[in-house]
Amino acid sequence: MTDLNPLLRATSAPPIPLAKGWQHDYEGTHGPLIDMSQAAPSYPPPPALVDKLSREARKPDNARYGHVRGDLPFREVFTAHTAAIYGGSIDVNELVITGGCNQAFVATALTIAQAGDAILLPTPAYFNHKMTLDMLGIEARSVPCTAQQGFLPTVDQVRKRLDRRVRAIALVTPNNPTGAIYPPQRIRELYEMCVEYDIWLILDETYRDFLPAGIDRPHELFTQKDWQSHLIHLYSFSKAYALPGYRLGALIADAGLVTELIKVIDCMQICAPRLAQSVLTWAVDETTEWRGAQRQRINRKAAAFKAAIEATGEWQVSSIGGFFAYVRHTTSSQPALEMAQSLAQTFGILTLPSEFFGDHLEPHLRMAFANLEDAEIASLPKRMPNL
Repeated sequence: MTDLNPLLRATSAPPIPLAKGWQHDYEGTHGPLIDMSQAAPSYPPPPALVDKLSREARKPDNARYGHVRGDLPFREVFTAHTAAIYGGSIDVNELVITGGCNQAFVATALTIAQAGDAILLPTPAYFNHKMTLDMLGIEARSVPCTAQQGFLPTVDQVRKRLDRRVRAIALVTPNNPTGAIYPPQRIRELYEMCVEYDIWLILDETYRDFLPAGIDRPHELFTQKDWQSHLIHLYSFSKAYALPGYRLGALIADAGLVTELIKVIDCMQICAPRLAQSVLTWAVDETTEWRGAQRQRINRKAAAFKAAIEATGEWQVSSIGGFFAYVRHTTSSQPALEMAQSLAQTFGILTLPSEFFGDHLEPHLRMAFANLEDAEIASLPKRMPNL
């Protein structure tokens, strides 16, 4: 075989298929497999949305190419919706609809950086972000964060990682993998640091719709004068609307940046899926009550999961939020990778080890608790092994 791109060869393989391979060695001794490897809604969309999908699929226009920025009716609805959540002012030309949030990140990286530049990733970090930067030849520069600090970087930590090659810092809140939620003040501090050093703040809020009760405005950056000069906001419709297979995301940024970014979108996908856009133009307002109920249900599940893990006596939740918990064993020094393989192959509990997220400081397992049924959560105190 002729030579391949060395940057791609050096990029790690997708971790979830690797982890799912471990389940094939499980013999069922402890009951059905409990899969906490991937954070996708295990519940279907609301029935009215499913009916709407069926009707909209019959419209010939939804099978044709759409605008590279996204269909205007949907962009108008979602721009207004986002402005209502955060306050401030957002123009429809500052929004582009993407083929999922991962595509939004890839397009962002290609727009603001080039090979040899660097983007800061607080570690533990979402593995697809690092994979993207690795294959583009952009340094994924770690800002290591510990459980003691809530897995949240301080401004001083970030400053120490800055040099002339750094183009941005990418934050995910609620975080993947730790579940940690950035307080508005910390987001504001890091944004102000980005303004000071003239770099971008990439803010991925894929799990925004599952914040704890009482947190309805995650931050107020959109109220800042000239926020467009340093903020790039990413969002996913997969989780809130239970439509991960329809691949729809969004990016909000300076209109000039969007003009450059859509060159990437045009080459990658031409336009975001039109059927999903057509349905969500309706669903943004019409499924508000359903989405609120799911938020409450996931928050109750988070509380039950935390209680179940800590009832084991040997396992502890270091951080939790959104769809994720970052869990550690309180006495074992076994590497997380070995622990995750053992849990899957022997006990039928599928998780992802902290090594998959660039975290070599403290062994943890990422557990996507939102996927679990109530009975599965209740079984964990007896099911989790004592090491």
